[in-house]
Amino acid sequence: MIVGAGGALGSIARYLITCIFTHLAICSELAILLVNIIGSFIIGLLIPASHNTIYLLMAVGFCGGFTTFSTFSVQAFQMLQNGQRLASLTYITTSVIISIAFVFLGIFLSERYIK
Repeated sequence: MIVGAGGALGSIARYLITCIFTHLAICSELAILLVNIIGSFIIGLLIPASHNTIYLLMAVGFCGGFTTFSTFSVQAFQMLQNGQRLASLTYITTSVIISIAFVFLGIFLSERYIK
């Protein structure tokens, strides 16, 4: 139940961010990049607490529903299909490197300030 509740909240949050970006005429790739970076940071913050209910609610549930590898993959594929090879490569590289960096940042801050 806890994981499902977190997942529902995460999915709704991702949808709202995507709607805001669409309303502001900002490309959906940037919305998904932002969502995945924020989710990576949250998971990094929560890794030290990986044996409690908050981790299940927020990391497994919320971040599981909030972040989206499948949408990222479809967007990268569509860029390739449209001949946007450089844009696709930039999107893939940026997404992966920045998301991993934000996991590390979250872990660092959590271990340093939250413990």
